[in-house]
Amino acid sequence: MGLAGVFKARSLKAPRNQTTKAAELTLRESVWPICLVTVLFFLWGFSYGLLDTLNKHFQNVLHIDQARSAGLQAAYFGAYPLASIGHAAWILRHYGYRATFIWGLCLYALGAVISIPCIKAKSFAGFCMSIFIIGNGLGSLETAANPFITICGPPKYSEMRINLSQAFNGIGTVIAPALGSYVFFAFDDEKALANVQWVYTAIAVFVLILATLFFFSNIPEITDADMAYQVQETHAAADDLPFWKQYRLFHAAFAQFCYTGAQVAIASFFINYAVNTRPDTGDSLAAQLFSGAQAAFTVGRFVGVIVMKFFRPRKVFLAYLTCCIIFMIPAVALPGTGQRSNAPVVMLFMVLFFESICFPTIVALGMRGLGRHTKRGSGYIIAGVVGGACVPPLTGVANDRHGNGIGMVVPLIFLAAASTYAIACNTVPAYMRAIDSLADADIGLRGENPDVAGKVLDEEKPGHTVEEDAAVSVPGAAAQGRGV
Repeated sequence: MGLAGVFKARSLKAPRNQTTKAAELTLRESVWPICLVTVLFFLWGFSYGLLDTLNKHFQNVLHIDQARSAGLQAAYFGAYPLASIGHAAWILRHYGYRATFIWGLCLYALGAVISIPCIKAKSFAGFCMSIFIIGNGLGSLETAANPFITICGPPKYSEMRINLSQAFNGIGTVIAPALGSYVFFAFDDEKALANVQWVYTAIAVFVLILATLFFFSNIPEITDADMAYQVQETHAAADDLPFWKQYRLFHAAFAQFCYTGAQVAIASFFINYAVNTRPDTGDSLAAQLFSGAQAAFTVGRFVGVIVMKFFRPRKVFLAYLTCCIIFMIPAVALPGTGQRSNAPVVMLFMVLFFESICFPTIVALGMRGLGRHTKRGSGYIIAGVVGGACVPPLTGVANDRHGNGIGMVVPLIFLAAASTYAIACNTVPAYMRAIDSLADADIGLRGENPDVAGKVLDEEKPGHTVEEDAAVSVPGAAAQGRGV
């Protein structure tokens, strides 16, 4: 086989209208693709943790206030909707998961390369532009990786899978601040900037190697028809409704906006908060404390996965998010006493511990029962990450005007707004039915169904899309769904 044959065999174009055996992947069959995609979670966890550390670093080096330094978060998370409901969503729906992974990794590498001359020029605006490109890359990866992990394997374990994979995201967020405390804050400004350049050079090289690995790897392409089949098998029937009536999806996207905004705001100003509320705490020590808080975040994810083995994920989600709100209240109030102590930072440690499962669980619960709308719908949930571009600047303004204690009222308000989705998932029958029908399914836990694998859908009918035809592709399934 020549070079042309190799590239033809590795075509990135995946079928859209074919039901494949990926609809019933077993635990064993899903291990390799999940491990490969989990590397991506570590990658953007590292990038996210690095960004929060650079926030404080640029305040020092470029002499900017907290509100302006939040421009890094605005550039990073502001790119997510452009990817998740724009270019990455189009590639995902028309080509597939592997193509979207490679596209996101290439954008990530491009942004890392562009950041190097911007750092040399000490251009904050230029660095924000490179971060915007990196955000587009990571937004593309999240648009594909979160739904892929959720649906790659038995639906019963969706929330556990995505939280376990996202735990490696947490490991990345632990390593990045620890690295930053030694690489960015332990040197003079010029040396520190040179170190930032080398970090992004290494990132670019690693990401391009990873993109090559994805090109030559075999991972299952889970189609819209596969997801329609899963919904029909479990009688969730949510995909019988047109996309604009998927109100559970849009509530999940709203919750993701509020929750992510709060999480990013807390992380962005954790170092400032520790310096201003804890005695004898400099920037380097505060960065190490932030690394410790991210370690608590990571431990919380692993603990959450274990707890979900015994309790329904929707209940665990409600408990964790409620605890976030409970511990945020003293984190706001204690600095107002005027006494510097360990207590405020301890409260934020607890908040980060309970934040741990919230983001991936919103993704998994929000995608339950979407069927043929899964790829499109996941993009809207990931687009909610734009909250990370909106809430930190508001928090930065509040911090500059009222101090780092009162400023934390802003993320507290957004956490409370996100809790409306957690409450609905545990009290509203329509939410609970769609979530639990897939959580109780035995798809992927039984023998393969030879009648499903390889079945090709009917040709596109006049007035119908391929996705609409997918809903009625399995004999009798649509009728079962309408009877629920």
